[in-house]
Amino acid sequence: MILNIHHVSLLVKDTKVALGFYNKILGLQHDTSRPDLGYPGAWLNIGQHQIHLLELPDPMVRKELPNHGGRDRHVAFIVEDLSRLIARLIQHQIEFSQSRSGRKALFCRDPDGNALEFIQQS
Repeated sequence: MILNIHHVSLLVKDTKVALGFYNKILGLQHDTSRPDLGYPGAWLNIGQHQIHLLELPDPMVRKELPNHGGRDRHVAFIVEDLSRLIARLIQHQIEFSQSRSGRKALFCRDPDGNALEFIQQS
């Protein structure tokens, strides 16, 4: 019945700060063609899919997050070159952890604490 994923929504406290991370550090394109939905947020393109950033004053209901993003709700992305991503994360002083399974994958968090997984495509 389910054919594919259309988009994933992530809650953020400040759309501009989140766009800085997703656009400038991760290189995702901001889709400004999307209609105004009447509340702050932004759409980011990933191939045929999108991330919808939804701005809320206090997006993280939980106060304590697991240290390792793999033990938290997260979005997983496929990347061509994990070493390039690692260099960018280090350059911008963003903490990350390698996958505990031994796969070529890592986890980090965006400025609002959303867990992100990046898996190197073989």
